[in-house]
Amino acid sequence: MKLSIGGFSFFNSLLEGKMDIYGYLETVKYRYRLDAVDLWNGFFGTEDHDGLVRIRDEQGIRKIREALDERQLTVANIAIDGAHLIDKDAAKREKLYQNALVNLRASEILGAKTVRIDFCKSDTEVINEQDFDYIVKRYREFSERAAEHNYIVGPENHMGAALDPNLMKRIAEAVNHPNFGILLHLKRWKPEFPNGDALVAPWVVHTHVDAKTVVSEEAKVSIDALLEAGYNGYWAVEYNAKENQYAEIEYMLASVKRLLTQTAKA
Repeated sequence: MKLSIGGFSFFNSLLEGKMDIYGYLETVKYRYRLDAVDLWNGFFGTEDHDGLVRIRDEQGIRKIREALDERQLTVANIAIDGAHLIDKDAAKREKLYQNALVNLRASEILGAKTVRIDFCKSDTEVINEQDFDYIVKRYREFSERAAEHNYIVGPENHMGAALDPNLMKRIAEAVNHPNFGILLHLKRWKPEFPNGDALVAPWVVHTHVDAKTVVSEEAKVSIDALLEAGYNGYWAVEYNAKENQYAEIEYMLASVKRLLTQTAKA
């Protein structure tokens, strides 16, 4: 059973100044006794006035890599914010692309197994054909780069148009590259797509499970669909509780373990 904890789960602790990237690594390794982390670039990057999450200098990233190695932690995934592909402003789109390259470089230094880069934000509900072609072009480029560094890259059903599993499936089929994959946030689709998890299952390389999903009977259906498609990746808790984050994450990990065990016995 491969488990990890999404870095965003401690966003409120980060905001309150109670945790930094090194505290997160210590917490995952020694409080929860896991051997993998699920990084979020908000823990080691800074958001600028354009909403791009800029990465610190390479030396800082290498220090994080040293900390990972010291704790013998695998980087199951890095979720990259502030580097999405589509923006109505052509100049900002280029800035986002350049920022994505910097974030990919950081991910490679950190030894990530999978990397998430969104193709849109919440203000993009419809993808036209020109944007679709651009998305496919960039993911194919990123996938070719990923092949050189032994990781898998792709989007998450995170927000906006990405909450349509048919579009995600279409992108995956068009990219058609072994180093392309989807970070699946279980059951996070528009209401009209209740079976979205099963539709994209063949391309899923990493998962996020939230507090609502972990107690849902429908979660078992999604897990079965993933396992039938051959999924062998990590099940990552992502739950940014408002308070008592240590206890809430402990509850979430136990709930995910229980859910996976029940599904395996069914």
